[in-house]
Amino acid sequence: MRRRSFAVAFAALAARLGLLALAGAAGAQQPSAPRRIGVLLAIFSPESPEVQAFREGLRDAGYAEGRDVMIEWRSAVGDYQKVPALAADLVQSKVDVIVVESTPAALAAKRATSTIPIVITIVADPVGSGLAASLARPGGNVTGLSVMTTDLTAKRLQLLKEALPRVARVAVLWNPDTPYHPKVIEQLKAAAPALSIELNFVSARTPEQFAPAFAAVSRAHAQALYVIEDAFFFAHRKTLDELTSKARLPAMSFNRAYVDAGGLMFYGPNFADLYRRAAGYVDTHLPAVVKSRI
Repeated sequence: MRRRSFAVAFAALAARLGLLALAGAAGAQQPSAPRRIGVLLAIFSPESPEVQAFREGLRDAGYAEGRDVMIEWRSAVGDYQKVPALAADLVQSKVDVIVVESTPAALAAKRATSTIPIVITIVADPVGSGLAASLARPGGNVTGLSVMTTDLTAKRLQLLKEALPRVARVAVLWNPDTPYHPKVIEQLKAAAPALSIELNFVSARTPEQFAPAFAAVSRAHAQALYVIEDAFFFAHRKTLDELTSKARLPAMSFNRAYVDAGGLMFYGPNFADLYRRAAGYVDTHLPAVVKSRI
């Protein structure tokens, strides 16, 4: 009888422990609090197709927005003066990772935090801009993707010459406020002689300076326009396209949006694809989260 009682008691205890173990396992599988992703936009709006591709990338990585992750959007809509304050606001919100789209946004985010991971998407020259020590070993808290401007500079000029064999005078639009532009100018100067091209450099750092810049282009009798990658130029691409069309200049640019608006050609990466791929970098830097089944 004692043995039977002991056996029954042991079975009851084991069953109880089993239930407790199952309860513990079930508790471990409860969804954790959604991780918070900050997205700092200097040019695009959250509704733009390029940025929506980032959301698609998150879904492809297994995240359900609203359950697994929450996105904190901050957009300057082309007003760079707002970017530093927006970056500081994201840091104060204690997001788990910050996604940035351009060099100005990346620099502002880096100045605002040295601990929160920063994922870059459309940055022309991370090393030249001081965001990374090198592409192989960036160091610090910045990682992500680059549009590799310095590698594409000479190729764009070559393609322009191939499309317009008779072109001999090319105006180059650059922004003195953009850190990597002097390096691009040096590369263009090095490539131009072999293509029998004379370059004329005109600058603009505000929308009000576009008209004087194009007046200088006209005085130089330029036969084509080369637009260096720049977030500011992209934000005001409609104005640039109007001025280019009025001047009847074939233009080489860095994004399809210029061609869709009437430009001659572009050579560069797909921005939407860069945003989509950025979601993979976010996935590796988010704290552990139980992903919902979607």
